[in-house]
Amino acid sequence: MARSPLPQTTGSTLLTDSGIETEIIFGVGRDLPAFAVFPLLSDLEGRDILERYYREHVAVAAEHGLGYVFETPSYRSSADWGTTLGYSQEELDSLDREGVAFLEWIRATGSDGLGPSPISGLLGPRGDGYVVGATLTPELARAYHSHQIGVFADAGCDLVSGCTLNYADEGLGIGLAARDHDIPVMLYFTLETDGRLPDGSRLRDAIRRVDDATGGYVSYYGINCAHPDHIEVALGDLGDEGLRVRAIRANASRLSHAELDVAEELDPGDPVELSSGYSRLLQGLPNASVFGGCCGTSVTHISRIAAALTTA
Repeated sequence: MARSPLPQTTGSTLLTDSGIETEIIFGVGRDLPAFAVFPLLSDLEGRDILERYYREHVAVAAEHGLGYVFETPSYRSSADWGTTLGYSQEELDSLDREGVAFLEWIRATGSDGLGPSPISGLLGPRGDGYVVGATLTPELARAYHSHQIGVFADAGCDLVSGCTLNYADEGLGIGLAARDHDIPVMLYFTLETDGRLPDGSRLRDAIRRVDDATGGYVSYYGINCAHPDHIEVALGDLGDEGLRVRAIRANASRLSHAELDVAEELDPGDPVELSSGYSRLLQGLPNASVFGGCCGTSVTHISRIAAALTTA
């Protein structure tokens, strides 16, 4: 059955999450072992936290007449991370399906005025999002992520998203696995302060590598977990690959990944300054259509970003 085109690739502007993990840890005060949000689906208090989080963000999108990309709370629910936290594969699959159903309920009971709002099954990296450790070949990454992608496809997700990817081959494997399951996919690469991926490669080359090997199957690319100043560095030599970047989820903090990894306090940056950074990025990323936040951001930052977008 033919799928409808994703609204974020056909002219609509959508918001998405802020830094859900840092918001829950520092803003709500709930511990998240291994940075995992998915266990919150298992208890009433956790579900209340998630409901408030998503509804606050959806309300901002509706206020500005924008759509919203619902990302499932599954950054750490892949096999390696989940089993480390004591979950069986069956439990992980059940919670991933529950995450999709939960977001379908939020969407169905959401705010009036909300624009088109696809649901994306979120995939985190097999390893650490900040540090390039043991890397995967494209085929190993394809095999590792295939099961979770299949769960999301069967659960009715509109697309899957690979997030905080720090080298090209894991993104390539996710793209190939998504193609195997016939579900749209987008990939977020993360950048260091020098505008390069943590493995030292250029964003332009990572996009080319994946597009060449998948026949351009990836619907679009994004950048996450980097401050706008660091993203701007990458735009200097991005070339035509800049037209493939449609999503920005920036950090409010200018700290490096290494500094963020050991930070004991939240650095929320300046929401107004962050929104100005997004406005600058639009000059170099003319096709950008999905806007959210990452580490240190909250619904306050998303509100400022939405206001800047609608003013522009």
